[in-house]
Amino acid sequence: MALLNENYLKLKAGYLFPEIGRRVKAFTEANPTAAARLIRCGIGDVTEPLPPAVIAALHRAVDEMGQRSTFRGYGPEQGYDFLRSAIAQNDYRAHGMDIADDEIFVSDGSKCDCGAILDILGDRNRIAISDPVYPVYVDTNVMVGHTGACDPSGAYAGLVYLPCTPSNGFIPEPPSEAVDVVYLCSPNNPTGAAATRPQLEAWVDYALRHKAILLFDAAYEAYITEPGVPHSIYEIPGARECAIEFRSFSKNGGFTGTRCAFTVVPKSLKAFSSTGEALPLHPLWSRRMTTKFNGVPYLVQRAAEALYSPEGKAQVRGLIEHYLGNAAVLVAGARAAGLTVYGGVNAPYIWVATPSGVTSWQAFDRILNDANVVITPGSGFGSKGEGYFRVSAFNSRANAEEVSRRLQLLKW
Repeated sequence: MALLNENYLKLKAGYLFPEIGRRVKAFTEANPTAAARLIRCGIGDVTEPLPPAVIAALHRAVDEMGQRSTFRGYGPEQGYDFLRSAIAQNDYRAHGMDIADDEIFVSDGSKCDCGAILDILGDRNRIAISDPVYPVYVDTNVMVGHTGACDPSGAYAGLVYLPCTPSNGFIPEPPSEAVDVVYLCSPNNPTGAAATRPQLEAWVDYALRHKAILLFDAAYEAYITEPGVPHSIYEIPGARECAIEFRSFSKNGGFTGTRCAFTVVPKSLKAFSSTGEALPLHPLWSRRMTTKFNGVPYLVQRAAEALYSPEGKAQVRGLIEHYLGNAAVLVAGARAAGLTVYGGVNAPYIWVATPSGVTSWQAFDRILNDANVVITPGSGFGSKGEGYFRVSAFNSRANAEEVSRRLQLLKW
Protein backbone atom coordinates (compact mmCIF):
# COMPACT_ATOMS: atom_id res chain seq x y z
CA MET A 1 0.00 0.00 0.00
CA ALA A 2 1.55 3.28 -1.12
CA LEU A 3 1.35 6.01 1.52
CA LEU A 4 1.11 9.70 0.78
CA ASN A 5 2.89 12.58 2.49
CA GLU A 6 0.17 13.62 4.93
CA ASN A 7 1.84 16.97 5.54
CA TYR A 8 0.23 18.13 2.30
CA LEU A 9 -3.16 17.57 3.91
CA LYS A 10 -2.35 20.32 6.42
CA LEU A 11 -2.10 22.93 3.69
CA LYS A 12 -4.94 25.40 3.43
CA ALA A 13 -7.52 24.82 0.70
CA GLY A 14 -5.44 26.41 -2.04
CA TYR A 15 -2.23 28.30 -2.61
CA LEU A 16 -3.05 32.02 -2.73
CA PHE A 17 -2.54 32.64 -6.44
CA PRO A 18 -4.53 29.63 -7.71
CA GLU A 19 -7.43 30.84 -5.54
CA ILE A 20 -7.15 34.28 -7.12
CA GLY A 21 -7.14 32.59 -10.53
CA ARG A 22 -10.28 30.64 -9.63
CA ARG A 23 -12.17 33.79 -8.62
CA VAL A 24 -11.03 35.72 -11.67
CA LYS A 25 -12.07 32.84 -13.97
CA ALA A 26 -15.52 32.75 -12.39
CA PHE A 27 -15.86 36.52 -12.80
CA THR A 28 -14.80 36.57 -16.45
CA GLU A 29 -17.12 33.70 -17.36
CA ALA A 30 -20.05 35.48 -15.71
CA ASN A 31 -19.14 38.92 -17.08
CA PRO A 32 -17.71 38.57 -20.60
CA THR A 33 -18.01 42.29 -21.33
CA ALA A 34 -16.16 43.31 -18.18
CA ALA A 35 -13.58 40.61 -18.86
CA ALA A 36 -12.43 42.51 -21.93
CA ARG A 37 -11.36 45.48 -19.78
CA LEU A 38 -9.80 43.42 -16.98
CA ILE A 39 -6.37 44.62 -15.80
CA ARG A 40 -4.24 42.22 -13.77
CA CYS A 41 -2.20 43.69 -10.95
CA GLY A 42 -2.21 40.54 -8.84
CA ILE A 43 0.72 38.19 -9.30
CA GLY A 44 4.17 39.72 -9.64
CA ASP A 45 4.73 38.73 -13.25
CA VAL A 46 6.64 41.11 -15.51
CA THR A 47 5.06 42.39 -18.70
CA GLU A 48 7.84 44.05 -20.71
CA PRO A 49 9.92 42.16 -23.32
CA LEU A 50 13.35 40.75 -22.57
CA PRO A 51 16.15 43.33 -22.95
CA PRO A 52 17.77 43.49 -26.41
CA ALA A 53 21.14 42.39 -24.96
CA VAL A 54 19.46 39.21 -23.73
CA ILE A 55 17.82 38.52 -27.08
CA ALA A 56 21.15 38.96 -28.87
CA ALA A 57 22.85 36.58 -26.41
CA LEU A 58 20.12 33.99 -26.89
CA HIS A 59 20.55 34.15 -30.68
CA ARG A 60 24.31 33.69 -30.37
CA ALA A 61 23.84 30.75 -28.01
CA VAL A 62 21.31 29.12 -30.35
CA ASP A 63 23.82 29.38 -33.18
CA GLU A 64 26.45 27.76 -30.96
CA MET A 65 24.09 24.88 -30.25
CA GLY A 66 23.76 24.32 -33.99
CA GLN A 67 27.45 23.59 -34.49
CA ARG A 68 29.22 20.42 -33.36
CA SER A 69 32.29 22.40 -32.28
CA THR A 70 30.31 24.68 -29.93
CA PHE A 71 27.39 22.43 -28.98
CA ARG A 72 26.78 22.02 -25.23
CA GLY A 73 25.15 19.01 -23.60
CA TYR A 74 24.97 18.51 -19.86
CA GLY A 75 26.45 21.50 -18.09
CA PRO A 76 27.73 21.87 -14.52
CA GLU A 77 24.78 21.59 -12.16
CA GLN A 78 26.02 24.50 -10.06
CA GLY A 79 26.19 26.79 -13.10
CA TYR A 80 28.69 27.60 -15.82
CA ASP A 81 31.86 29.34 -14.66
CA PHE A 82 31.21 32.34 -16.94
CA LEU A 83 27.94 33.17 -15.18
CA ARG A 84 29.08 32.38 -11.65
CA SER A 85 32.06 34.67 -12.16
CA ALA A 86 29.92 37.48 -13.62
CA ILE A 87 27.54 37.29 -10.66
CA ALA A 88 30.22 37.18 -7.98
CA GLN A 89 32.18 40.04 -9.53
CA ASN A 90 29.31 42.39 -10.43
CA ASP A 91 26.87 41.81 -7.60
CA TYR A 92 29.33 41.28 -4.75
CA ARG A 93 33.08 41.87 -5.17
CA ALA A 94 32.55 45.14 -7.07
CA HIS A 95 30.66 46.35 -3.99
CA GLY A 96 33.22 45.24 -1.43
CA MET A 97 31.69 41.88 -0.51
CA ASP A 98 33.97 38.84 -0.38
CA ILE A 99 31.99 36.25 -2.34
CA ALA A 100 33.86 33.62 -4.37
CA ASP A 101 32.70 32.36 -7.77
CA ASP A 102 32.07 28.86 -6.42
CA GLU A 103 29.88 30.19 -3.60
CA ILE A 104 27.33 31.06 -6.31
CA PHE A 105 24.86 28.32 -7.30
CA VAL A 106 22.80 29.02 -10.44
CA SER A 107 19.24 27.69 -10.46
CA ASP A 108 15.92 28.02 -12.27
CA GLY A 109 14.29 30.26 -9.66
CA SER A 110 14.65 31.67 -6.16
CA LYS A 111 11.16 30.38 -5.35
CA CYS A 112 12.49 26.86 -5.99
CA ASP A 113 15.61 27.48 -3.91
CA CYS A 114 13.68 28.91 -0.96
CA GLY A 115 11.89 25.57 -0.70
CA ALA A 116 14.78 23.33 -1.71
CA ILE A 117 17.09 24.80 0.94
CA LEU A 118 15.12 22.79 3.49
CA ASP A 119 16.74 19.66 2.05
CA ILE A 120 19.98 20.46 3.86
CA LEU A 121 18.51 21.74 7.13
CA GLY A 122 17.40 19.50 9.97
CA ASP A 123 13.80 18.73 10.86
CA ARG A 124 14.06 19.95 14.46
CA ASN A 125 14.85 23.59 13.75
CA ARG A 126 12.71 26.32 15.25
CA ILE A 127 11.69 28.43 12.26
CA ALA A 128 10.70 32.10 12.31
CA ILE A 129 8.71 33.68 9.50
CA SER A 130 7.52 37.24 8.93
CA ASP A 131 3.80 37.96 8.99
CA PRO A 132 2.72 38.97 6.36
CA VAL A 133 5.00 36.78 4.28
CA TYR A 134 5.59 35.33 0.83
CA PRO A 135 3.45 32.13 1.09
CA VAL A 136 6.16 29.83 -0.30
CA TYR A 137 8.19 30.12 2.90
CA VAL A 138 5.32 28.80 4.97
CA ASP A 139 3.90 26.20 2.60
CA THR A 140 7.23 24.50 1.89
CA ASN A 141 7.84 24.08 5.62
CA VAL A 142 4.37 22.57 5.97
CA MET A 143 5.08 20.17 3.09
CA VAL A 144 8.23 18.77 4.71
CA GLY A 145 6.65 18.35 8.13
CA HIS A 146 8.11 21.26 10.07
CA THR A 147 4.73 22.45 11.37
CA GLY A 148 1.62 21.31 13.11
CA ALA A 149 -1.93 22.03 12.02
CA CYS A 150 -3.27 25.35 10.78
CA ASP A 151 -5.50 27.39 13.12
CA PRO A 152 -8.51 29.49 12.00
CA SER A 153 -6.30 32.57 11.53
CA GLY A 154 -4.09 30.68 9.07
CA ALA A 155 -1.14 30.28 11.46
CA TYR A 156 0.62 26.91 11.69
CA ALA A 157 1.65 25.39 14.99
CA GLY A 158 5.41 25.11 15.34
CA LEU A 159 6.30 28.27 13.41
CA VAL A 160 7.32 31.49 15.14
CA TYR A 161 5.53 34.39 13.48
CA LEU A 162 7.18 37.82 13.48
CA PRO A 163 4.58 40.58 13.11
CA CYS A 164 5.23 43.24 10.46
CA THR A 165 3.07 46.31 10.98
CA PRO A 166 3.23 50.06 10.34
CA SER A 167 4.78 50.50 13.80
CA ASN A 168 7.94 48.62 12.79
CA GLY A 169 7.92 49.73 9.17
CA PHE A 170 6.81 46.24 8.09
CA ILE A 171 10.29 44.88 8.90
CA PRO A 172 10.35 42.08 11.50
CA GLU A 173 12.31 42.51 14.70
CA PRO A 174 14.42 39.77 16.29
CA PRO A 175 12.32 37.83 18.80
CA SER A 176 13.13 37.61 22.49
CA GLU A 177 13.19 33.82 22.19
CA ALA A 178 15.80 31.74 20.40
CA VAL A 179 15.02 30.40 16.93
CA ASP A 180 17.26 28.45 14.56
CA VAL A 181 16.22 29.53 11.04
CA VAL A 182 14.79 32.91 10.02
CA TYR A 183 13.28 33.88 6.68
CA LEU A 184 13.89 37.52 5.77
CA CYS A 185 12.80 39.23 2.55
CA SER A 186 14.09 42.70 1.62
CA PRO A 187 12.78 44.53 -0.30
CA ASN A 188 9.77 42.77 1.05
CA ASN A 189 7.12 40.88 -0.82
CA PRO A 190 4.27 41.78 -0.21
CA THR A 191 4.71 45.04 1.72
CA GLY A 192 7.41 46.72 -0.39
CA ALA A 193 9.40 47.65 2.73
CA ALA A 194 13.21 47.54 2.65
CA ALA A 195 15.32 46.82 5.73
CA THR A 196 17.75 49.49 6.88
CA ARG A 197 21.37 48.76 7.77
CA PRO A 198 20.70 48.94 11.56
CA GLN A 199 17.79 46.52 11.16
CA LEU A 200 19.94 44.00 9.28
CA GLU A 201 22.80 44.49 11.75
CA ALA A 202 20.39 43.56 14.54
CA TRP A 203 19.44 40.36 12.69
CA VAL A 204 23.04 39.35 11.99
CA ASP A 205 23.93 39.97 15.64
CA TYR A 206 20.94 37.85 16.70
CA ALA A 207 21.88 35.02 14.34
CA LEU A 208 25.50 34.96 15.49
CA ARG A 209 24.50 34.96 19.17
CA HIS A 210 21.99 32.13 18.74
CA LYS A 211 23.95 30.21 16.08
CA ALA A 212 20.95 30.65 13.78
CA ILE A 213 20.80 30.89 9.99
CA LEU A 214 19.18 33.75 8.08
CA LEU A 215 17.55 32.83 4.78
CA PHE A 216 17.70 36.20 3.03
CA ASP A 217 15.50 36.64 -0.04
CA ALA A 218 16.84 39.58 -2.07
CA ALA A 219 14.92 38.91 -5.28
CA TYR A 220 13.91 42.58 -5.52
CA GLU A 221 17.23 44.21 -4.59
CA ALA A 222 17.52 45.93 -7.99
CA TYR A 223 14.53 48.10 -7.06
CA ILE A 224 16.23 49.73 -4.09
CA THR A 225 16.40 53.47 -4.79
CA GLU A 226 17.05 55.00 -1.38
CA PRO A 227 20.74 55.58 -0.58
CA GLY A 228 22.17 53.61 2.31
CA VAL A 229 19.66 50.76 2.08
CA PRO A 230 21.59 47.46 1.82
CA HIS A 231 21.21 45.44 -1.36
CA SER A 232 22.69 42.31 0.19
CA ILE A 233 22.88 40.73 3.63
CA TYR A 234 26.62 40.34 3.03
CA GLU A 235 27.06 44.10 3.34
CA ILE A 236 26.70 43.44 7.07
CA PRO A 237 29.88 42.24 8.85
CA GLY A 238 29.50 38.68 10.09
CA ALA A 239 26.77 37.72 7.62
CA ARG A 240 29.03 35.20 5.85
CA GLU A 241 28.91 33.13 9.04
CA CYS A 242 25.12 33.14 9.40
CA ALA A 243 23.29 33.84 6.11
CA ILE A 244 22.26 32.32 2.78
CA GLU A 245 21.13 34.77 0.11
CA PHE A 246 18.64 34.14 -2.71
CA ARG A 247 18.51 36.32 -5.83
CA SER A 248 16.70 36.14 -9.12
CA PHE A 249 16.86 37.51 -12.66
CA SER A 250 13.06 37.38 -12.91
CA LYS A 251 12.23 40.88 -11.76
CA ASN A 252 15.28 42.83 -12.95
CA GLY A 253 15.90 41.15 -16.32
CA GLY A 254 12.34 39.98 -16.98
CA PHE A 255 13.21 36.27 -16.67
CA THR A 256 9.92 35.09 -15.15
CA GLY A 257 9.37 32.90 -18.21
CA THR A 258 13.04 32.37 -19.01
CA ARG A 259 13.96 31.06 -15.53
CA CYS A 260 17.30 31.84 -13.96
CA ALA A 261 18.32 32.71 -10.42
CA PHE A 262 21.08 31.99 -7.94
CA THR A 263 21.74 31.21 -4.30
CA VAL A 264 24.84 32.24 -2.35
CA VAL A 265 26.12 29.74 0.22
CA PRO A 266 29.35 30.96 1.85
CA LYS A 267 31.94 28.31 2.67
CA SER A 268 32.26 29.75 6.18
CA LEU A 269 28.58 29.13 6.96
CA LYS A 270 28.02 26.20 9.30
CA ALA A 271 25.17 24.30 10.91
CA PHE A 272 25.27 21.70 13.64
CA SER A 273 24.91 17.92 13.71
CA SER A 274 22.91 16.14 16.39
CA THR A 275 26.17 15.66 18.30
CA GLY A 276 26.91 19.40 18.23
CA GLU A 277 29.60 19.29 15.55
CA ALA A 278 29.73 22.42 13.38
CA LEU A 279 29.77 21.43 9.70
CA PRO A 280 29.82 23.57 6.53
CA LEU A 281 26.63 23.80 4.47
CA HIS A 282 28.39 24.64 1.20
CA PRO A 283 29.31 21.04 0.29
CA LEU A 284 25.84 19.83 1.29
CA TRP A 285 24.11 22.34 -1.00
CA SER A 286 26.53 21.43 -3.77
CA ARG A 287 25.70 17.75 -3.28
CA ARG A 288 21.99 18.52 -3.28
CA MET A 289 22.29 20.48 -6.53
CA THR A 290 24.34 17.81 -8.31
CA THR A 291 21.95 15.07 -7.18
CA LYS A 292 18.54 16.65 -7.69
CA PHE A 293 19.16 19.22 -10.42
CA ASN A 294 20.61 19.04 -13.93
CA GLY A 295 21.41 22.70 -14.27
CA VAL A 296 19.97 25.74 -16.03
CA PRO A 297 20.14 25.52 -19.86
CA TYR A 298 23.28 26.92 -21.49
CA LEU A 299 21.23 29.33 -23.60
CA VAL A 300 19.55 30.80 -20.51
CA GLN A 301 22.84 31.21 -18.66
CA ARG A 302 24.33 33.07 -21.62
CA ALA A 303 21.22 35.27 -21.58
CA ALA A 304 21.70 35.97 -17.86
CA GLU A 305 25.37 36.76 -18.42
CA ALA A 306 24.32 39.43 -20.95
CA LEU A 307 22.54 41.34 -18.18
CA TYR A 308 25.99 42.19 -16.80
CA SER A 309 27.24 43.70 -20.06
CA PRO A 310 27.26 47.53 -20.27
CA GLU A 311 24.26 47.37 -22.62
CA GLY A 312 22.49 44.87 -20.39
CA LYS A 313 22.99 46.96 -17.26
CA ALA A 314 21.56 50.03 -18.99
CA GLN A 315 18.57 48.08 -20.27
CA VAL A 316 17.91 46.62 -16.81
CA ARG A 317 17.94 50.14 -15.37
CA GLY A 318 15.36 51.10 -17.98
CA LEU A 319 13.09 48.22 -16.93
CA ILE A 320 13.43 49.07 -13.25
CA GLU A 321 12.66 52.73 -13.90
CA HIS A 322 9.59 51.75 -15.92
CA TYR A 323 8.10 49.55 -13.20
CA LEU A 324 8.97 51.98 -10.39
CA GLY A 325 7.34 54.71 -12.48
CA ASN A 326 4.21 52.57 -12.57
CA ALA A 327 4.43 52.17 -8.80
CA ALA A 328 4.54 55.95 -8.36
CA VAL A 329 1.43 56.30 -10.54
CA LEU A 330 -0.40 53.66 -8.51
CA VAL A 331 0.64 55.20 -5.18
CA ALA A 332 -0.66 58.59 -6.31
CA GLY A 333 -3.95 57.12 -7.49
CA ALA A 334 -4.57 55.11 -4.33
CA ARG A 335 -3.80 58.10 -2.14
CA ALA A 336 -6.07 60.31 -4.23
CA ALA A 337 -8.77 57.70 -3.57
CA GLY A 338 -8.32 58.33 0.16
CA LEU A 339 -6.43 55.10 0.86
CA THR A 340 -3.37 54.68 3.08
CA VAL A 341 -0.46 53.39 1.02
CA TYR A 342 2.95 51.90 1.82
CA GLY A 343 5.78 50.63 -0.41
CA GLY A 344 6.37 51.47 -4.06
CA VAL A 345 9.70 53.20 -3.39
CA ASN A 346 12.19 50.33 -3.12
CA ALA A 347 9.95 47.63 -4.58
CA PRO A 348 7.47 47.16 -7.45
CA TYR A 349 4.57 46.61 -5.04
CA ILE A 350 2.29 48.94 -3.16
CA TRP A 351 0.69 47.79 0.08
CA VAL A 352 -2.67 49.41 0.66
CA ALA A 353 -4.79 49.49 3.82
CA THR A 354 -8.41 48.55 3.17
CA PRO A 355 -11.12 51.01 4.24
CA SER A 356 -12.38 50.54 7.79
CA GLY A 357 -14.52 47.43 8.18
CA VAL A 358 -13.54 45.96 4.80
CA THR A 359 -11.66 42.64 4.78
CA SER A 360 -8.90 41.99 2.27
CA TRP A 361 -10.97 39.44 0.31
CA GLN A 362 -13.94 41.83 0.33
CA ALA A 363 -11.62 44.48 -1.11
CA PHE A 364 -10.46 41.96 -3.73
CA ASP A 365 -14.03 41.20 -4.80
CA ARG A 366 -15.04 44.86 -4.79
CA ILE A 367 -12.08 45.97 -6.90
CA LEU A 368 -12.56 43.04 -9.27
CA ASN A 369 -16.28 43.59 -9.75
CA ASP A 370 -16.46 47.39 -9.72
CA ALA A 371 -13.08 48.39 -11.16
CA ASN A 372 -12.32 45.22 -13.13
CA VAL A 373 -8.82 45.13 -11.63
CA VAL A 374 -7.14 42.10 -10.07
CA ILE A 375 -5.16 42.78 -6.89
CA THR A 376 -3.90 40.42 -4.17
CA PRO A 377 -5.70 40.22 -0.81
CA GLY A 378 -3.37 40.73 2.12
CA SER A 379 -4.77 37.88 4.20
CA GLY A 380 -3.26 35.46 1.69
CA PHE A 381 0.14 36.50 3.02
CA GLY A 382 -0.67 35.80 6.68
CA SER A 383 -2.88 36.98 9.52
CA LYS A 384 -1.11 40.37 9.76
CA GLY A 385 -1.88 40.88 6.09
CA GLU A 386 -5.58 41.12 6.86
CA GLY A 387 -6.77 44.67 6.34
CA TYR A 388 -4.43 45.25 3.38
CA PHE A 389 -4.11 44.41 -0.31
CA ARG A 390 -1.12 44.35 -2.64
CA VAL A 391 -1.04 45.99 -6.06
CA SER A 392 1.68 44.97 -8.50
CA ALA A 393 3.37 47.62 -10.64
CA PHE A 394 4.37 45.06 -13.28
CA ASN A 395 2.35 46.37 -16.20
CA SER A 396 2.32 48.84 -19.05
CA ARG A 397 2.28 52.54 -18.14
CA ALA A 398 -1.11 52.90 -19.80
CA ASN A 399 -2.55 50.14 -17.62
CA ALA A 400 -1.02 51.62 -14.47
CA GLU A 401 -2.59 54.98 -15.27
CA GLU A 402 -5.95 53.34 -15.96
CA VAL A 403 -5.84 51.39 -12.67
CA SER A 404 -5.00 54.61 -10.86
CA ARG A 405 -8.03 56.27 -12.45
CA ARG A 406 -10.38 53.39 -11.64
CA LEU A 407 -9.27 53.23 -8.00
CA GLN A 408 -10.27 56.87 -7.63
CA LEU A 409 -13.75 56.12 -8.98
CA LEU A 410 -14.49 53.42 -6.39
CA LYS A 411 -17.08 54.29 -3.78
CA TRP A 412 -16.26 52.54 -0.50
